[in-house]
Amino acid sequence: MPVDHYENFPVASWVMPGRLRRPVELIYAFARSADDIADEGDAAPGARLAGLDAYRSELDRIEAGEMPQGRLFRDLAQVIAVHRLPLDLFRDLLDAFAQDVVKTRYATFAEVLDYSRRSANPVGRLMLHLFERTEAPMPEWSDSICSALQVINFLQDVEVDWRKGRVYLAQDELAAAGIDESWIAQQRVDDRWRAFMSAQVGRAGAMLASGAPLARALPGRVGLELRMIVSGGLRIVRRLEQVDGDVFRHRPVLGALDWLAIAGRTLWFPSGATRPVASSGAMR
Repeated sequence: MPVDHYENFPVASWVMPGRLRRPVELIYAFARSADDIADEGDAAPGARLAGLDAYRSELDRIEAGEMPQGRLFRDLAQVIAVHRLPLDLFRDLLDAFAQDVVKTRYATFAEVLDYSRRSANPVGRLMLHLFERTEAPMPEWSDSICSALQVINFLQDVEVDWRKGRVYLAQDELAAAGIDESWIAQQRVDDRWRAFMSAQVGRAGAMLASGAPLARALPGRVGLELRMIVSGGLRIVRRLEQVDGDVFRHRPVLGALDWLAIAGRTLWFPSGATRPVASSGAMR
């Protein structure tokens, strides 16, 4: 799932089968550390891109059958070999993180989804390779879940991303709603902003629900882990609805009571997880 979601969604938790826990941890360590190169600290853009290029070089060494230089990549090489993980999925992640260094605005929602295709979806697809469940329509369901979680994170973090100089809301949709970036700068929440955010949240919830059959299709503890993740995403959708678009003063986060609710929803997930979310204004 998207690497920005550590605070909301468990990765390699106790629910995950023990034999897969270490591979999952290594994949997330790769994604998290690469994302940090692109996003954390005060390094210049050139230095950030050079750091990501160093990761690409390590992947090239793995592909060539050479010994990687870093400990993370030496461990990762073993996992890649044992589980036959596609290296292009790791490269897609690096491409998305490099894009974060140089691209700060998205003209259309299609551009946002293209970013999510590389920043989030590869992690889900790598998980499917670990689970040995890559047959159709598993990858498509996984992509829906991962892209939805990425979009949900963007909606949570409108103000956080603004402070980093980024806006992941589609520029054409902002303009169609009669909104410009001054709304974000001023933390302006009025009826126009609330209607815009309601549509955004509704669409994200529908995306997440469209991928939810994957959580029922995967068996055992793997399926349980994914049901927890999907239920957590739906819980954040509810929180976004409850704050009525005011993510500036009431950024939705999950607390202890939320996780109890998520655990409960996970138990009855097979009969109700794909029920539509409350928002009815999803844009098409």
